[in-house]
Amino acid sequence: MMGLWHHAAVFHGGKHMKVILHYDAGPGLKDRLEVFKNQGLDISIIPVADVDGFEHALGTCDVLWHVLEPVTADHMAKALHLRLIQKIGVGVNTINLEAAKSRSIEVCNMPGTNSQGVVEQTLLLMLSALRLAPYMDQRTRAGNGWNYEAELQDRLSELSGKTVGLVGYGEIPTRLTPILIAMGANVIYTATSPKNVNNTSFCQLNHLLSQSDILSLHIPLTPETDKLINASALAQMKRGAVLINTARGGVVDQNALVEALKSGQLSAAGLDVFDQEPVDPNSPILELDNVVLSPHIGWLTRETLDRSFVVAAENCMRLKDGRDLLHRVF
Repeated sequence: MMGLWHHAAVFHGGKHMKVILHYDAGPGLKDRLEVFKNQGLDISIIPVADVDGFEHALGTCDVLWHVLEPVTADHMAKALHLRLIQKIGVGVNTINLEAAKSRSIEVCNMPGTNSQGVVEQTLLLMLSALRLAPYMDQRTRAGNGWNYEAELQDRLSELSGKTVGLVGYGEIPTRLTPILIAMGANVIYTATSPKNVNNTSFCQLNHLLSQSDILSLHIPLTPETDKLINASALAQMKRGAVLINTARGGVVDQNALVEALKSGQLSAAGLDVFDQEPVDPNSPILELDNVVLSPHIGWLTRETLDRSFVVAAENCMRLKDGRDLLHRVF
């Protein structure tokens, strides 16, 4: 792994840059981050639960490496020396961007570093939803795996021969499409404009909804996409279709989704994201046996983290040297 980390440049003198990583880093990641101390970064790893420690460290930090815990205007008011909020990932909806702008704090993300992880998680959710993997796992562990109900014969299905509709066509759908095609699926997509891609068809959202056996979401959460997949959209889908969401929970009206899953309008769903995170333990989505769930970890692989912190360290060095930052949000 050391070869990967050494792609980053080295500081040319000067004081160490104080960096906060607000994340529950495991022992392996902590060890791999040690190399950046030799490159001019003084990294404090602060677990999410350590609220007091985080707020105290904000007083002297130059850079915040942000994962998922929201960064508020109050946080920024305490961080008098903060010059950069570096998102470890893509979505910046957990950062108060207006507060950052008002304080002239740079905000950057890192599109592409987590794409492969999300591609594989999306495929995993598709296959698991089609085969009701968690339900079958639970039954097998309880000794009932071989005593399944006859109607299960009509609930298990294959990806091959299905039409997969992709909502959005960025880096993740670009990587996912050839995998789906190789597995025998037909791929259609909708986006803000047609893309120059082979073996897929562009269509408007209404047509995509009506034609897709599997609908997979790959769009950011914005005012325009908030609850884009609502009761009306779900009613336009094929009866028995499958919904996959590895984008943002707010893109889907979760209450409407629950009703569609209960009624059979949708046969299954695979969700890595939710309208509230962590999920309310009393949420009805948790009671359904035709839903595959994961806790917003589609991005989380060792390889994603390694790629991400190379970019994060590079931006710290660019900031120190007065060079243009990578992937500025504004």
